[in-house]
Amino acid sequence: MKTININLEKRAYPIYVGEGLIENYGLFEKHISNKKVAIITNDKVAPLYLQKIKNILPTEKDIIPIILPDGEAFKNLETLNLIYDALLTNKANRQVTLIALGGGVIGDITGFAAATFMRGVDFIQIPTTLLSQVDSSVGGKTGINHQLGKNMIGAFYQPKCVIADISLLKTLPDKELSAGLAEVIKYGLIRDASFFEWLENNIEGIMKRDPQLLIQSVIRSCQNKADIVEADEFESGIRAILNLGHTFGHAIETATGYGKWLHGEAIATGMVMAAYLSEQMGWLSKEDNQRIKSLITHANLPINPPEISKQKFLDLMQLDKKTKEDQIHLVLQQGIGKAILTSDYDIEKFHNTLLQKTF
Repeated sequence: MKTININLEKRAYPIYVGEGLIENYGLFEKHISNKKVAIITNDKVAPLYLQKIKNILPTEKDIIPIILPDGEAFKNLETLNLIYDALLTNKANRQVTLIALGGGVIGDITGFAAATFMRGVDFIQIPTTLLSQVDSSVGGKTGINHQLGKNMIGAFYQPKCVIADISLLKTLPDKELSAGLAEVIKYGLIRDASFFEWLENNIEGIMKRDPQLLIQSVIRSCQNKADIVEADEFESGIRAILNLGHTFGHAIETATGYGKWLHGEAIATGMVMAAYLSEQMGWLSKEDNQRIKSLITHANLPINPPEISKQKFLDLMQLDKKTKEDQIHLVLQQGIGKAILTSDYDIEKFHNTLLQKTF
């Protein structure tokens, strides 16, 4: 087991990465002091892992299982209220610990419930997808979607710990594994060129779910994110580069309807669009752009956007949280391993990127 610590003073917490961690009684005993424990999961994950988590918890715990519908389409206020209803019906108070057992949607909505229920209660992340293990469970971003935009309602709220158990990925559909790799590749692109090269050399083994390669992928990704979050917890500066591909990608998710494109699929295409614009600006070489597209393709991810008009793209991207004074700020590449947040791009080249159908 590898432990990565996120050092945020009073909000510091560990990320545990390894195999068989959900059978490690000591981890749960260490981080759950409250008697009431609410396990929040969905109807796909519950049959696989809910009982295992219930079995590992100390017998004296009062366990509240909360099973939500699965999918990005349910990451909303209505579903959030189901969590509040269950907690209040079971007489939960501030001495309750919430466990997020699932992928990014479960982690985000559970974290937001923890941030807001009784003005803040403890929660633990047990991510069950690659994407949530390497990205959404780490860093304290929680929230829900609005019909007009993704992740528009939320809070920064850190968990007590993250338990990234690689063995949970054995039941992950291939499509979801690929979606998670989009966020893994992102870390190589924004700040870790040697990791990008390592991924190029090991992508076939990762796709075959080699346990040691998966562990290394999660560790390297989490360490990169931990470094950034420690430097900029509330996204006032450097943390914004973690949104590479997300301004384009969130627009794709919203335009097509939440859940039609997996988050990682949309981000992969968004990163390709960002790389294309970066090359057009003369900031990224043609060779490096080809390397980016090649690795994303080898991860079985899409590189071409769905049919969305330029104006629809612009309208949705204008809602992005990085927009300032009506100016869309984008994370773009200045080479593999170096990304910047900028509004200093050529508008005509940007619009041309939105009009491209194939990359």
